[in-house]
Amino acid sequence: MSYAQLEKFIFEKITLTKLPGLSMALVKGDDVVWSRGFGYRDVERGLPATDRTLYSVGSVTKSFTCLAIMQLAEQGKLSIDDPIEKYMPFDIKPHGETVRIKHFMSHTSGIAALAYAEQLISGAIGATDDWLPIATASDMLAFMQDAGEWTWTKPGERWFYFNEGYVLLGDIIEKVSGVPFEDYIQQHIFAPLGMSRSLFSKSAVEADGDVAVPYINWAEKGRTPGVYIYSGISAAGGIISNVLDLAKYASMYLKNGQPVAKVDSIKAMIQPRVKTPVTNSAFGVESYGYGWGIKSDFLGQTLVNHGGSVGVATAYLAYIAEENIAAAILTNGSGYPTGQFAMYGLATLLGQDPEALPFVHLERQMMELEGVYHTYKNTMRMEVRRAGDLLMLTEKDKFGSNSVPLIPEKLEKDKCSFYVLNNGAKIYADFHVGEKGIQLIYERYLLRKTGSLS
Repeated sequence: MSYAQLEKFIFEKITLTKLPGLSMALVKGDDVVWSRGFGYRDVERGLPATDRTLYSVGSVTKSFTCLAIMQLAEQGKLSIDDPIEKYMPFDIKPHGETVRIKHFMSHTSGIAALAYAEQLISGAIGATDDWLPIATASDMLAFMQDAGEWTWTKPGERWFYFNEGYVLLGDIIEKVSGVPFEDYIQQHIFAPLGMSRSLFSKSAVEADGDVAVPYINWAEKGRTPGVYIYSGISAAGGIISNVLDLAKYASMYLKNGQPVAKVDSIKAMIQPRVKTPVTNSAFGVESYGYGWGIKSDFLGQTLVNHGGSVGVATAYLAYIAEENIAAAILTNGSGYPTGQFAMYGLATLLGQDPEALPFVHLERQMMELEGVYHTYKNTMRMEVRRAGDLLMLTEKDKFGSNSVPLIPEKLEKDKCSFYVLNNGAKIYADFHVGEKGIQLIYERYLLRKTGSLS
Protein backbone atom coordinates (compact mmCIF):
# COMPACT_ATOMS: atom_id res chain seq x y z
CA MET A 1 0.00 0.00 0.00
CA SER A 2 1.26 3.49 -0.87
CA TYR A 3 1.26 6.18 1.79
CA ALA A 4 2.44 8.96 -0.53
CA GLN A 5 -0.93 10.74 -0.47
CA LEU A 6 -1.00 10.66 3.34
CA GLU A 7 2.55 12.02 3.52
CA LYS A 8 1.64 14.82 1.10
CA PHE A 9 -1.41 15.72 3.20
CA ILE A 10 0.59 15.79 6.44
CA PHE A 11 3.35 17.92 4.94
CA GLU A 12 0.79 20.35 3.48
CA LYS A 13 -0.98 20.83 6.81
CA ILE A 14 2.08 21.16 9.05
CA THR A 15 3.47 23.70 6.58
CA LEU A 16 0.20 25.66 6.55
CA THR A 17 -0.20 25.68 10.35
CA LYS A 18 3.54 26.04 11.13
CA LEU A 19 3.71 22.92 13.27
CA PRO A 20 7.37 22.32 14.15
CA GLY A 21 7.24 18.53 14.06
CA LEU A 22 4.97 15.51 13.96
CA SER A 23 5.34 11.75 14.36
CA MET A 24 2.74 9.23 13.27
CA ALA A 25 2.25 5.46 13.14
CA LEU A 26 -0.39 3.29 11.50
CA VAL A 27 -1.12 -0.14 12.95
CA LYS A 28 -2.73 -3.32 11.67
CA GLY A 29 -3.04 -5.97 14.34
CA ASP A 30 0.34 -6.36 16.02
CA ASP A 31 2.25 -4.68 13.21
CA VAL A 32 3.23 -1.08 12.58
CA VAL A 33 2.63 -0.91 8.83
CA TRP A 34 3.86 2.67 8.40
CA SER A 35 5.58 5.19 10.65
CA ARG A 36 7.77 8.25 10.32
CA GLY A 37 8.51 11.71 11.59
CA PHE A 38 7.96 15.03 9.82
CA GLY A 39 9.66 18.34 10.44
CA TYR A 40 11.74 19.07 13.51
CA ARG A 41 11.88 17.79 17.06
CA ASP A 42 14.27 20.67 17.75
CA VAL A 43 14.10 23.63 15.36
CA GLU A 44 16.99 25.56 16.90
CA ARG A 45 19.42 22.65 16.57
CA GLY A 46 18.00 21.40 13.28
CA LEU A 47 17.17 17.94 14.64
CA PRO A 48 14.47 16.02 12.72
CA ALA A 49 11.45 14.32 14.26
CA THR A 50 11.48 10.50 14.05
CA ASP A 51 8.98 7.76 14.83
CA ARG A 52 10.87 7.31 18.13
CA THR A 53 10.64 10.94 19.22
CA LEU A 54 9.13 11.56 22.65
CA TYR A 55 6.28 14.04 23.16
CA SER A 56 3.63 14.69 25.79
CA VAL A 57 0.52 12.61 25.03
CA GLY A 58 -1.69 14.89 27.14
CA SER A 59 -5.16 13.51 27.79
CA VAL A 60 -4.51 10.28 25.92
CA THR A 61 -3.24 9.44 29.43
CA LYS A 62 -6.85 9.20 30.60
CA SER A 63 -7.40 5.79 28.98
CA PHE A 64 -4.35 4.47 30.89
CA THR A 65 -5.89 5.75 34.13
CA CYS A 66 -9.20 4.05 33.37
CA LEU A 67 -7.44 0.84 32.35
CA ALA A 68 -5.66 0.84 35.73
CA ILE A 69 -9.04 1.28 37.47
CA MET A 70 -10.46 -1.66 35.51
CA GLN A 71 -7.45 -3.83 36.43
CA LEU A 72 -7.97 -3.09 40.12
CA ALA A 73 -11.69 -3.81 39.73
CA GLU A 74 -10.84 -7.19 38.15
CA GLN A 75 -8.79 -7.97 41.27
CA GLY A 76 -11.67 -7.02 43.56
CA LYS A 77 -9.71 -4.15 45.10
CA LEU A 78 -12.34 -1.57 44.17
CA SER A 79 -15.59 -1.18 42.29
CA ILE A 80 -16.30 1.51 39.73
CA ASP A 81 -19.57 2.01 41.63
CA ASP A 82 -17.67 3.00 44.78
CA PRO A 83 -18.36 6.53 46.04
CA ILE A 84 -15.39 8.89 45.77
CA GLU A 85 -15.89 9.72 49.45
CA LYS A 86 -14.88 6.12 50.33
CA TYR A 87 -11.30 7.03 49.44
CA MET A 88 -10.97 10.71 50.36
CA PRO A 89 -12.81 13.59 52.05
CA PHE A 90 -15.03 14.43 49.07
CA ASP A 91 -18.37 15.91 50.12
CA ILE A 92 -19.75 17.32 46.86
CA LYS A 93 -23.19 15.86 46.14
CA PRO A 94 -24.64 17.25 42.91
CA HIS A 95 -28.38 17.63 43.46
CA GLY A 96 -28.00 15.53 46.61
CA GLU A 97 -26.57 12.46 44.85
CA THR A 98 -23.28 10.62 45.28
CA VAL A 99 -20.40 10.95 42.83
CA ARG A 100 -18.88 7.55 42.05
CA ILE A 101 -15.65 6.39 40.42
CA LYS A 102 -17.46 5.64 37.15
CA HIS A 103 -18.71 9.23 36.98
CA PHE A 104 -15.18 10.63 36.98
CA MET A 105 -14.15 8.00 34.40
CA SER A 106 -16.95 9.10 32.04
CA HIS A 107 -16.86 12.85 32.86
CA THR A 108 -20.41 12.65 34.22
CA SER A 109 -19.97 13.83 37.81
CA GLY A 110 -22.47 16.65 37.29
CA ILE A 111 -19.77 19.22 38.11
CA ALA A 112 -18.92 21.61 35.29
CA ALA A 113 -15.23 21.86 34.34
CA LEU A 114 -13.28 23.99 36.82
CA ALA A 115 -10.52 24.66 34.27
CA TYR A 116 -7.67 23.77 36.60
CA ALA A 117 -5.63 22.16 33.80
CA GLU A 118 -6.19 25.13 31.50
CA GLN A 119 -4.87 27.45 34.22
CA LEU A 120 -1.97 25.15 35.13
CA ILE A 121 -0.85 24.86 31.50
CA SER A 122 -1.28 28.59 30.79
CA GLY A 123 0.84 29.44 33.80
CA ALA A 124 3.55 26.92 32.93
CA ILE A 125 4.00 28.13 29.35
CA GLY A 126 3.78 31.82 30.25
CA ALA A 127 0.42 32.59 28.69
CA THR A 128 -0.75 34.05 32.01
CA ASP A 129 0.86 35.39 35.16
CA ASP A 130 -1.75 33.68 37.33
CA TRP A 131 -0.59 30.83 39.55
CA LEU A 132 -2.45 27.68 40.56
CA PRO A 133 -0.31 25.55 42.93
CA ILE A 134 -1.91 22.14 42.44
CA ALA A 135 0.77 19.45 42.79
CA THR A 136 -1.14 16.68 44.58
CA ALA A 137 -4.63 15.26 45.02
CA SER A 138 -4.74 16.98 48.42
CA ASP A 139 -4.14 20.29 46.68
CA MET A 140 -6.95 19.44 44.28
CA LEU A 141 -9.35 18.73 47.14
CA ALA A 142 -8.45 22.09 48.70
CA PHE A 143 -9.01 23.81 45.35
CA MET A 144 -12.40 22.08 44.95
CA GLN A 145 -13.86 22.93 48.36
CA ASP A 146 -16.36 25.38 46.89
CA ALA A 147 -17.05 23.36 43.73
CA GLY A 148 -20.42 22.26 45.07
CA GLU A 149 -21.63 25.62 43.77
CA TRP A 150 -20.44 24.61 40.30
CA THR A 151 -22.68 21.55 39.90
CA TRP A 152 -25.24 21.53 37.12
CA THR A 153 -26.84 18.09 36.85
CA LYS A 154 -27.14 14.87 38.82
CA PRO A 155 -24.22 12.44 38.36
CA GLY A 156 -24.56 10.42 35.17
CA GLU A 157 -26.83 12.86 33.33
CA ARG A 158 -24.50 15.13 31.34
CA TRP A 159 -20.95 15.13 29.99
CA PHE A 160 -18.66 17.82 31.41
CA TYR A 161 -15.02 17.13 30.54
CA PHE A 162 -13.53 17.05 34.04
CA ASN A 163 -9.75 16.91 34.35
CA GLU A 164 -10.06 17.46 38.08
CA GLY A 165 -11.76 14.09 38.53
CA TYR A 166 -8.89 12.27 36.86
CA VAL A 167 -6.39 13.74 39.34
CA LEU A 168 -8.52 12.22 42.10
CA LEU A 169 -8.73 8.88 40.23
CA GLY A 170 -4.95 8.79 40.24
CA ASP A 171 -4.99 9.17 44.02
CA ILE A 172 -7.51 6.33 44.34
CA ILE A 173 -5.22 4.10 42.29
CA GLU A 174 -2.34 4.96 44.64
CA LYS A 175 -4.36 4.22 47.77
CA VAL A 176 -5.76 0.93 46.49
CA SER A 177 -2.57 -0.40 44.89
CA GLY A 178 -0.18 0.84 47.56
CA VAL A 179 2.25 2.37 45.04
CA PRO A 180 2.50 5.79 43.38
CA PHE A 181 0.26 6.20 40.33
CA GLU A 182 3.23 6.54 37.98
CA ASP A 183 4.83 3.33 39.31
CA TYR A 184 1.55 1.46 38.97
CA ILE A 185 1.17 2.43 35.31
CA GLN A 186 4.83 1.56 34.66
CA GLN A 187 4.58 -1.87 36.28
CA HIS A 188 1.15 -2.96 35.14
CA ILE A 189 0.74 -1.39 31.68
CA PHE A 190 4.00 -0.07 30.23
CA ALA A 191 6.20 -3.04 31.18
CA PRO A 192 3.86 -5.87 30.10
CA LEU A 193 3.28 -4.16 26.73
CA GLY A 194 6.96 -3.43 26.11
CA MET A 195 6.43 0.35 26.22
CA SER A 196 10.03 0.89 27.30
CA ARG A 197 10.18 4.58 26.36
CA SER A 198 6.95 5.76 27.98
CA LEU A 199 7.78 7.96 30.94
CA PHE A 200 6.54 10.37 33.60
CA SER A 201 9.62 11.96 35.17
CA LYS A 202 11.56 14.96 33.94
CA SER A 203 14.91 13.29 34.62
CA ALA A 204 14.03 10.20 32.57
CA VAL A 205 12.76 12.30 29.66
CA GLU A 206 15.78 14.59 29.64
CA ALA A 207 18.11 11.58 29.67
CA ASP A 208 16.56 10.30 26.42
CA GLY A 209 18.30 11.20 23.18
CA ASP A 210 15.20 11.72 21.03
CA VAL A 211 12.86 14.21 22.74
CA ALA A 212 10.77 16.86 21.01
CA VAL A 213 11.22 20.41 22.21
CA PRO A 214 7.72 21.66 23.14
CA TYR A 215 6.82 24.83 21.27
CA ILE A 216 4.36 27.66 21.82
CA ASN A 217 2.93 29.15 18.64
CA TRP A 218 2.29 32.73 19.81
CA ALA A 219 -0.03 34.82 17.67
CA GLU A 220 2.36 37.81 17.82
CA LYS A 221 5.74 36.45 18.98
CA GLY A 222 5.92 33.49 16.63
CA ARG A 223 7.29 30.09 17.67
CA THR A 224 9.14 29.90 21.00
CA PRO A 225 10.30 26.91 23.09
CA GLY A 226 8.09 26.02 26.03
CA VAL A 227 8.12 23.37 28.76
CA TYR A 228 6.42 20.08 29.51
CA ILE A 229 4.53 19.82 32.80
CA TYR A 230 5.71 17.08 35.17
CA SER A 231 3.56 17.62 38.24
CA GLY A 232 -0.09 18.14 38.98
CA ILE A 233 -1.42 16.36 35.90
CA SER A 234 -0.08 12.76 36.03
CA ALA A 235 -3.35 10.80 35.87
CA ALA A 236 -5.08 13.43 33.74
CA GLY A 237 -2.35 14.00 31.15
CA GLY A 238 1.18 13.32 32.37
CA ILE A 239 2.56 10.59 30.10
CA ILE A 240 5.50 11.33 27.78
CA SER A 241 5.70 8.72 25.00
CA ASN A 242 6.26 8.03 21.31
CA VAL A 243 4.08 6.70 18.50
CA LEU A 244 5.75 3.28 18.43
CA ASP A 245 4.93 2.71 22.11
CA LEU A 246 1.40 4.02 21.56
CA ALA A 247 1.11 1.53 18.68
CA LYS A 248 1.78 -1.30 21.16
CA TYR A 249 -0.85 0.13 23.47
CA ALA A 250 -3.40 0.35 20.63
CA SER A 251 -2.64 -3.23 19.56
CA MET A 252 -3.58 -4.39 23.05
CA TYR A 253 -7.08 -2.98 22.50
CA LEU A 254 -7.28 -4.69 19.13
CA LYS A 255 -6.59 -7.95 21.03
CA ASN A 256 -9.35 -7.20 23.57
CA GLY A 257 -6.96 -6.47 26.40
CA GLN A 258 -4.31 -9.16 26.11
CA PRO A 259 -2.07 -9.35 28.09
CA VAL A 260 -3.08 -6.69 30.64
CA ALA A 261 -6.89 -6.77 30.95
CA LYS A 262 -9.91 -8.97 30.49
CA VAL A 263 -12.23 -8.72 27.48
CA ASP A 264 -15.11 -7.50 29.65
CA SER A 265 -12.98 -4.64 31.01
CA ILE A 266 -12.12 -3.41 27.52
CA LYS A 267 -15.74 -3.69 26.41
CA ALA A 268 -16.82 -1.66 29.44
CA MET A 269 -14.30 1.08 28.63
CA ILE A 270 -15.50 1.58 25.05
CA GLN A 271 -19.23 1.27 25.71
CA PRO A 272 -20.89 4.67 25.19
CA ARG A 273 -21.94 6.02 28.58
CA VAL A 274 -23.01 9.54 27.68
CA LYS A 275 -23.40 11.68 24.57
CA THR A 276 -21.03 14.62 24.27
CA PRO A 277 -22.28 18.13 23.39
CA VAL A 278 -21.15 17.58 19.78
CA THR A 279 -24.22 17.43 17.55
CA ASN A 280 -24.76 17.09 13.79
CA SER A 281 -21.38 15.36 13.51
CA ALA A 282 -20.37 13.99 10.14
CA PHE A 283 -19.30 10.85 12.02
CA GLY A 284 -22.54 9.84 13.68
CA VAL A 285 -23.24 10.02 17.41
CA GLU A 286 -20.31 11.25 19.53
CA SER A 287 -20.19 9.58 22.93
CA TYR A 288 -17.78 8.95 25.80
CA GLY A 289 -17.01 5.72 27.63
CA TYR A 290 -14.32 5.29 30.26
CA GLY A 291 -11.26 7.25 29.12
CA TRP A 292 -12.24 6.93 25.45
CA GLY A 293 -14.43 8.86 23.02
CA ILE A 294 -16.56 6.98 20.50
CA LYS A 295 -17.66 8.10 17.02
CA SER A 296 -20.47 5.81 15.88
CA ASP A 297 -20.02 6.16 12.12
CA PHE A 298 -16.56 6.75 10.71
CA LEU A 299 -16.88 5.43 7.16
CA GLY A 300 -19.35 2.85 8.45
CA GLN A 301 -17.17 1.81 11.41
CA THR A 302 -17.03 2.62 15.13
CA LEU A 303 -14.01 4.81 15.86
CA VAL A 304 -12.65 4.71 19.42
CA ASN A 305 -10.49 7.76 20.01
CA HIS A 306 -8.97 10.31 22.35
CA GLY A 307 -7.02 13.51 21.83
CA GLY A 308 -4.67 15.38 24.07
CA SER A 309 -3.16 18.84 24.37
CA VAL A 310 -0.87 20.54 26.87
CA GLY A 311 -0.54 23.75 24.88
CA VAL A 312 2.97 22.91 23.65
CA ALA A 313 2.15 19.44 22.32
CA THR A 314 -0.87 17.68 20.88
CA ALA A 315 -1.77 14.01 20.52
CA TYR A 316 -4.36 11.61 19.18
CA LEU A 317 -4.84 7.86 19.43
CA ALA A 318 -7.63 6.02 17.63
CA TYR A 319 -8.57 2.50 16.61
CA ILE A 320 -11.25 0.59 14.72
CA ALA A 321 -11.65 -2.82 16.34
CA GLU A 322 -13.74 -4.32 13.53
CA GLU A 323 -10.97 -3.65 11.01
CA ASN A 324 -8.04 -4.34 13.39
CA ILE A 325 -6.40 -0.98 12.65
CA ALA A 326 -5.18 2.02 14.65
CA ALA A 327 -3.37 5.35 14.32
CA ALA A 328 -1.17 7.32 16.72
CA ILE A 329 -0.07 10.95 16.21
CA LEU A 330 2.09 13.23 18.37
CA THR A 331 3.22 16.81 17.70
CA ASN A 332 5.36 19.41 19.47
CA GLY A 333 3.04 22.36 19.04
CA SER A 334 -0.53 23.28 18.22
CA GLY A 335 -1.79 23.63 14.67
CA TYR A 336 -3.78 21.31 12.44
CA PRO A 337 -6.11 19.00 14.45
CA THR A 338 -4.29 15.74 15.19
CA GLY A 339 -7.53 13.77 14.98
CA GLN A 340 -7.92 14.72 11.35
CA PHE A 341 -4.44 13.39 10.56
CA ALA A 342 -5.50 10.13 12.21
CA MET A 343 -8.74 9.88 10.26
CA TYR A 344 -6.93 10.57 7.00
CA GLY A 345 -4.53 7.73 7.80
CA LEU A 346 -7.27 5.33 8.87
CA ALA A 347 -9.26 6.04 5.71
CA THR A 348 -6.11 5.13 3.76
CA LEU A 349 -5.83 1.84 5.66
CA LEU A 350 -9.49 1.12 4.91
CA GLY A 351 -8.86 1.56 1.19
CA GLN A 352 -11.17 4.59 1.07
CA ASP A 353 -10.42 7.93 -0.56
CA PRO A 354 -9.33 10.18 2.33
CA GLU A 355 -9.91 13.28 0.19
CA ALA A 356 -13.63 12.46 0.37
CA LEU A 357 -13.69 12.83 4.16
CA PRO A 358 -16.11 15.65 5.07
CA PHE A 359 -13.52 17.85 6.80
CA VAL A 360 -11.06 17.50 3.90
CA HIS A 361 -13.76 18.35 1.37
CA LEU A 362 -14.80 21.39 3.45
CA GLU A 363 -11.20 22.59 3.80
CA ARG A 364 -10.55 22.30 0.08
CA GLN A 365 -13.67 24.33 -0.70
CA MET A 366 -12.88 27.02 1.87
CA MET A 367 -9.27 27.31 0.69
CA GLU A 368 -10.49 27.74 -2.89
CA LEU A 369 -12.68 30.66 -1.82
CA GLU A 370 -9.90 32.46 0.07
CA GLY A 371 -8.35 35.36 -1.78
CA VAL A 372 -8.51 38.98 -2.88
CA TYR A 373 -11.75 40.14 -4.52
CA HIS A 374 -12.46 43.32 -6.50
CA THR A 375 -15.54 45.12 -7.71
CA TYR A 376 -15.87 46.73 -11.18
CA LYS A 377 -12.60 48.42 -12.29
CA ASN A 378 -11.11 47.73 -8.85
CA THR A 379 -13.30 50.41 -7.23
CA MET A 380 -13.40 48.35 -4.05
CA ARG A 381 -11.14 45.63 -2.66
CA MET A 382 -12.11 42.93 -0.17
CA GLU A 383 -10.31 39.96 1.29
CA VAL A 384 -11.82 36.57 2.09
CA ARG A 385 -9.91 34.57 4.66
CA ARG A 386 -10.74 31.30 6.43
CA ALA A 387 -11.22 31.42 10.21
CA GLY A 388 -11.92 27.88 11.40
CA ASP A 389 -15.31 26.83 10.01
CA LEU A 390 -16.12 30.41 8.96
CA LEU A 391 -14.88 32.86 6.36
CA MET A 392 -14.00 36.43 7.25
CA LEU A 393 -14.86 39.13 4.70
CA THR A 394 -12.62 42.18 5.26
CA GLU A 395 -12.47 45.63 3.69
CA LYS A 396 -9.36 47.70 4.43
CA ASP A 397 -8.33 51.29 3.86
CA LYS A 398 -5.82 53.74 5.36
CA PHE A 399 -7.98 54.31 8.40
CA GLY A 400 -8.35 50.66 9.36
CA SER A 401 -10.37 47.59 8.47
CA ASN A 402 -13.88 46.24 8.84
CA SER A 403 -14.53 42.49 9.02
CA VAL A 404 -17.70 40.42 9.10
CA PRO A 405 -17.96 36.65 9.61
CA LEU A 406 -19.51 34.62 6.80
CA ILE A 407 -21.40 31.64 8.22
CA PRO A 408 -21.70 28.64 5.88
CA GLU A 409 -25.17 27.42 5.05
CA LYS A 410 -24.86 25.26 1.93
CA LEU A 411 -21.67 24.29 0.13
CA GLU A 412 -21.94 22.80 -3.36
CA LYS A 413 -19.51 22.40 -6.23
CA ASP A 414 -20.73 25.41 -8.23
CA LYS A 415 -22.27 27.54 -5.48
CA CYS A 416 -21.37 28.10 -1.84
CA SER A 417 -23.88 30.05 0.24
CA PHE A 418 -22.88 31.94 3.39
CA TYR A 419 -24.68 34.57 5.40
CA VAL A 420 -23.97 37.53 7.69
CA LEU A 421 -26.15 38.28 10.70
CA ASN A 422 -27.27 41.89 10.93
CA ASN A 423 -29.71 42.80 13.71
CA GLY A 424 -31.01 39.24 13.63
CA ALA A 425 -31.55 39.26 9.86
CA LYS A 426 -29.54 37.23 7.35
CA ILE A 427 -27.65 38.87 4.51
CA TYR A 428 -26.44 36.29 2.02
CA ALA A 429 -23.01 36.06 0.46
CA ASP A 430 -23.03 33.60 -2.44
CA PHE A 431 -19.84 32.39 -4.13
CA HIS A 432 -20.32 31.15 -7.70
CA VAL A 433 -17.61 28.96 -9.25
CA GLY A 434 -17.64 28.80 -13.04
CA GLU A 435 -16.00 29.80 -16.32
CA LYS A 436 -15.31 33.33 -15.05
CA GLY A 437 -13.55 32.01 -11.98
CA ILE A 438 -14.98 32.69 -8.54
CA GLN A 439 -17.55 35.46 -8.22
CA LEU A 440 -19.10 36.75 -5.02
CA ILE A 441 -22.55 38.27 -4.78
CA TYR A 442 -22.79 40.15 -1.48
CA GLU A 443 -25.51 42.65 -0.69
CA ARG A 444 -25.38 45.13 -3.66
CA TYR A 445 -21.95 44.07 -4.90
CA LEU A 446 -20.55 41.68 -7.49
CA LEU A 447 -16.90 40.90 -6.71
CA ARG A 448 -14.50 38.67 -8.60
CA LYS A 449 -11.54 36.81 -7.12
CA THR A 450 -8.43 38.38 -8.64
CA GLY A 451 -5.59 37.10 -6.51
CA SER A 452 -4.30 35.17 -3.54
CA LEU A 453 -3.83 36.43 -0.01
CA SER A 454 -0.38 37.73 0.85
